[in-house]
Amino acid sequence: MNRKSSHLTNKVNLVTANNKRSKISEEYRSIRTNFLSLIKDKESQSQTFIITSPNRGEGKTTTVANFAISLAQLGKKVLLIDANLRKATLHFSFKVSNYVGLSSVLLGKTLFEDAIIETEIQGLNLLTSGPDTYNPADLLGSTLMRTLIEAASEKYDVVLIDSPSVLEFTDSKIIASHCDGLILVIQWGKTKSNDVILAQKIISDSTKLVGVILNDRK
Repeated sequence: MNRKSSHLTNKVNLVTANNKRSKISEEYRSIRTNFLSLIKDKESQSQTFIITSPNRGEGKTTTVANFAISLAQLGKKVLLIDANLRKATLHFSFKVSNYVGLSSVLLGKTLFEDAIIETEIQGLNLLTSGPDTYNPADLLGSTLMRTLIEAASEKYDVVLIDSPSVLEFTDSKIIASHCDGLILVIQWGKTKSNDVILAQKIISDSTKLVGVILNDRK
């Protein structure tokens, strides 16, 4: 049975839920339009994408949360997965429990369906990271992770996966091999061009880079 979330946080990182008429919300809708134009010619209507950044602190989690909300607001059935098993934050953003989640499923402690949270955004479900584990890379590279993503793609129009930064851990490269594509988030005035090139090179043999989102966190 799906678990329903409590009230959404008022933090600005969920601006697409709290202030739909803001300029930032409109920018996310533009990203949504470009994204849907990109995938409309795909044979499968279900698509799985990993969202990451070259380094930590470049706004990828805020970006993926708002992007997921904007897709759900258009009527898409979306699953947002927090695959950052090292420093999870999405459960804070949506003010939900992280008692069970992705790690629980990958360790065989709970079923995928039972770990899903229904958020207050119609059409948007959340799979939090779950309790801390000592072997994140091993879990994310397991057959169960691939099976989970495949199962999610059959139930949802779009699956978005938040993961650790590319240059910090191997997790994103591992997850990317299970996904249809990757979206890279970079921050204006902070992300170095060499880091973008290196990040792209690291994941190039795992999945296709389908787009880059320029984030300005002034």
